[in-house]
Amino acid sequence: MPSRISRVRDRLHGLEVDAALLTFLPNVRWACGFTGSSGLLIVGSESASFVTDGRYTDQAQAEVEGADVYIAQKGLSECVVEERLLEPFSRVAFQADHVSVARRDALVEDHEDVQWIPETSLLTRLVASKTQREVSRVQAAQAITDEVFREVVDLIEPGMTEREVGAEIVYRHRAKGAESMSFDPIVASGPNGARPHAHPTGRTLREGEMIVIDMGGVREGYASDMTRTVALGDPGDPARHGYNAVLSAQNAALDAAQAGMTGKELDAVARASLEEAGLAEYFTHGLGHGLGLEVHEWPRVSHTADDELPSGACVTIEPGVYVPEQQYGVRIEDIVVLRENGCENLTQTPKELLIL
Repeated sequence: MPSRISRVRDRLHGLEVDAALLTFLPNVRWACGFTGSSGLLIVGSESASFVTDGRYTDQAQAEVEGADVYIAQKGLSECVVEERLLEPFSRVAFQADHVSVARRDALVEDHEDVQWIPETSLLTRLVASKTQREVSRVQAAQAITDEVFREVVDLIEPGMTEREVGAEIVYRHRAKGAESMSFDPIVASGPNGARPHAHPTGRTLREGEMIVIDMGGVREGYASDMTRTVALGDPGDPARHGYNAVLSAQNAALDAAQAGMTGKELDAVARASLEEAGLAEYFTHGLGHGLGLEVHEWPRVSHTADDELPSGACVTIEPGVYVPEQQYGVRIEDIVVLRENGCENLTQTPKELLIL
């Protein structure tokens, strides 16, 4: 962890500031190891200070590395003032994309001698490139999701509701060691599957329909994310064509994926494959996103993403088509780690069309 504090310090030079105030908890955890729900981190060129409240006294002492720990008796901001933690600094960067206007105004009022420098995406690129330890944690979370999927598909039968399937997904993730869900699972059958982010409803599952299942859990702070589409009985030729087209698009993207290409270039590979199948117009979202301590992180993989994809980033590859006139949707999603000459797939669940 001290090496991460050092990497934050390296950012200070490029920003021409004396210190950085980190208040976004996933970034705080990344930088110093604290896993609680209340804390801030001040990183200067020669010192680092972590502030939390009395609920986390023992936890902070055990977890925080590379920073002095302060326990607030009132609020965190009051502790920063009382302990004069910002007194040595004249220019301090703050996470503008995670700080409200009211919080920023309070900072200005409490620290009149500090020039506050708003920075968006302060640690975004640092967080994106994962260490092998981080990759292993994503992989462990994904292993739970793979196992849950195998169990849940054995339970699915006509007459179950989408909510019932969703409840099984949540229960089984938690029973297998997930700390929480990465997000509320999606279970979307038949016409609901034509909505990319449908929520589970009381609709009953029916023969001859496709079911889109999107789920993920959190293990040791790191998220998994996987989508599979299954059929309850024969879904018919249009849906089979859609499934095969999405699978081909994903395979093409997986073959092409590597660090150094842009998100736009990788998205274009999948989009071109769907164009050949006559379904590109039904691919209505980007190809994927980064994930780690958050289920949605930079980098984006979409037709508008010009940034180069960094080595070590964990990203999803999830093409989909959503065809309301045919009352079906298909999405297939894996997590990969980008390398210089390709990618490593962390998802083990098979992808041939599963007919239940």
